[in-house]
Amino acid sequence: MELLDIRNLSAGVAGRPILKNLSLSLKVGEVHAIMGPNGSGKSTLAQILAGRSEYEVTAGSVLFQGADLLAMKPEERARAGVFLAFQYPVEIPGVNSTYFLRAALNECRKSRGQAELAPVEFLKLVKERSKILHLDPALLNRPVNEGFSGGEKKRNEIFQMAVLEPRLAILDETDSGLDIDALKVVAAGVNKLRRPDNATLVITHYQRLLNYIVPDFVHVLVDGQIVRSGGKELALTLEERGYDWILEETAALAGVKS
Repeated sequence: MELLDIRNLSAGVAGRPILKNLSLSLKVGEVHAIMGPNGSGKSTLAQILAGRSEYEVTAGSVLFQGADLLAMKPEERARAGVFLAFQYPVEIPGVNSTYFLRAALNECRKSRGQAELAPVEFLKLVKERSKILHLDPALLNRPVNEGFSGGEKKRNEIFQMAVLEPRLAILDETDSGLDIDALKVVAAGVNKLRRPDNATLVITHYQRLLNYIVPDFVHVLVDGQIVRSGGKELALTLEERGYDWILEETAALAGVKS
C-alpha cells in the first residue's frame, strides 16, 4: 500500500527554486534514505512535508494516505500521522514536556476516533516507551527540550515519536551532533518503532546512520532533483567515493540533454 506519493514537486523559498520536479513514493513498511551534498534540498523536502509556511510549492502534488497533503495545515498533517524529527530541536520554555506530549497524543487519538488517554493511562505509556530510548523520566518534568543536551533532545524527539506512533516519520539529519553511543540508542529506538503499517524517511549526509537504520531504498538528491536511486549498497558507495562522481555524472547528462 502506498503511503506517500510525491509527483513532480517543485518548490522554493523567497522566490528561489530549490526542489525541481521531484518524485518519490513510499509504501508502508519501507524505510527510504535521502542523501546528498549541502544545499541539495534535503531539509527543504522535510520542511515542505511538515507544512512550513515560508516554503512555496510551485508545481506538483503530494498525496498522503490518498489525501492531498499540501492542502492540510501543519497541525492537520500531524494529526493525520506525519511526524518530523528536527535537525535542531527547539526549546519551548514554560511548556511542561509531559503535558505537551499528552495533549499532542490525545489530539491524534481524537482524529482517529479513539478515546483520550486519562493521566494514569498516559503515564503508564510514557514509562513503557521511555525505556526504548533509555530516557531519564526526570527530563519529562522539565519544559520541552529546555536545558537538554544535543543527544537528549534527539532522544526526546524519538521518544515523542514512540508515544505518538505516526504513520510517516521524517528524520531530518537526526544523526547530526550525536556521538556513536547516542547514535546507536536513537537508531535502536527508530528500529523498534518500525511496523508493517508505517514508513520512515531518513535524511542524512552520512552513511554511518544507515549502518544502524538499514534502508530499503537510498536516493541521492542533487540540486533539487533525485538523480540516482538504489538499495543500501548505494550508501556504501557514497561513503567510499563521496558525491563528486555523481555531480560530474549529473553535469555530463545535463550537457547531453541541452
